[in-house]
Amino acid sequence: MNEQGRFWGASEVNVLGEPLEPCSSDPLTGFFRTGYCAAGPDSSAVHLVCIEATDEFLAFSCSVGNDLSTPRPEMSFPGLVAGNCWCLVAMRWVEAYRAGMAPRVFLRRTNRQVLGLIPLDLLRQYALDLN
Repeated sequence: MNEQGRFWGASEVNVLGEPLEPCSSDPLTGFFRTGYCAAGPDSSAVHLVCIEATDEFLAFSCSVGNDLSTPRPEMSFPGLVAGNCWCLVAMRWVEAYRAGMAPRVFLRRTNRQVLGLIPLDLLRQYALDLN
């Protein structure tokens, strides 16, 4: 893990108050591309919700102007397919929720910074990692 990964992710906290777990290394996700849904040292990054992509969500996202399926080699972005985990912008998740298209989330991989926008009780309804 690079130096940024140690700070921008591994030292942050998830919505359950535990150390933030990595979301995905294949494809490498997060605003800082450390694998974590990290807010960063000044809490300015907003790619904070770790989701599992579905075909339905990817189609919805594209329909509202956020094409996550098309590879963008110039940005080192392979394009997502169903089953990929990805750090989604918190307001994009809210937008999908309001449209009835919210993807499932991993609470242990979702940054606590989203709690100002998305209530924990709502996230729990979409959780993939609750026992």
